[in-house]
Amino acid sequence: MMKKILALIEKYYDILSYLFFGVLTTVVNYLIYLPCYNVWGFSATLSNVIAWVAAVAFAYLTNKPFVFKSNDWSAKTVVPELTKFVGCRLGSGVMETIIIFVTVDILCWNGNIMKLFTNVMVIVVNYLASKLLVFRKK
Repeated sequence: MMKKILALIEKYYDILSYLFFGVLTTVVNYLIYLPCYNVWGFSATLSNVIAWVAAVAFAYLTNKPFVFKSNDWSAKTVVPELTKFVGCRLGSGVMETIIIFVTVDILCWNGNIMKLFTNVMVIVVNYLASKLLVFRKK
């Protein structure tokens, strides 16, 4: 039984580890967003951008070694990887920010709920981009 469980974990390691670190990244993102939006009174859009920067830094530092097993930290590897990673994240960050801007800052929907909703979409988009474009096996 234990061998079957370990085999399943090994088979789906990429997805499971990405989900684990995706949840942690979402927590980082949300923990930055909440005080910016609810305590300091920043707009939902500005709060989202600030949270995005922190989350992208956290995501790169965890996804690189733990999810995609990319352990070369030389500039030759990190610069192109980081450029592609931030580029992909920029796309999903712009998508998220536009949704937040329209639904929260313009339509006045609940900013906390919309932030959670958009984070789920972002996790899926970012996984596909990271898997297919950034950390793909050579």
